[in-house]
Amino acid sequence: MSLDFVIEAEPRLEQGSSASRRLRRAGKLPGILYGGHEDPVTITLDHNAILQNLKHDAFYSHILTVNLSGKTERAILRDVQRHPFKPTLVHVDLLRVSADEAIRVHVPLHFVNEEICKGVKTGGGMINRQLTEVEVECLPANLPESIVVDVAELGVGETLHLSDLALPERVSVVALVQGGDHDTAVVSVLMPRGEKAASDEGEEPEPGAESV
Repeated sequence: MSLDFVIEAEPRLEQGSSASRRLRRAGKLPGILYGGHEDPVTITLDHNAILQNLKHDAFYSHILTVNLSGKTERAILRDVQRHPFKPTLVHVDLLRVSADEAIRVHVPLHFVNEEICKGVKTGGGMINRQLTEVEVECLPANLPESIVVDVAELGVGETLHLSDLALPERVSVVALVQGGDHDTAVVSVLMPRGEKAASDEGEEPEPGAESV
């Protein structure tokens, strides 16, 4: 189900670390809205509302609606600064997006059919995820909430790479644009180490092989 995230923001008039601390004590969160060929604007957000939104994976890769001073802006979450040891946020960066300009966003990978994976069910292998997200480039209207990775037919010793992903229309993987050397492994099925070692020990020596 698609989620729509609406953020209520206010202009932040006071600047500096002291002003930011006062905001946080009042349950507010300092941030900045920038990009989109417009001047950056320092803003104030509701801390708990943003914290709740961050519990949704889609919030990190979604076009957000920002209501600011009677104007609606479209933006993506570009950066989140968290307190080093408290469960609180310190600052957020929001990047404006334009409908006709491509954006680059890290999108989560959604692995499916792991329970019926061929290499696991018939080969006794183990699924090994190398990536959990991938950076894509597309227009804002084409931004997917996630990319599905189907591992049903993946056998033992086999690997799916970035080039194997089924991408939505008009969406490209940034790494692949840089060349084939960046075709990173996404997920593979490995034989458990104990079984691999037992298999190696039971192999017959090749004809003509000398014993040591």
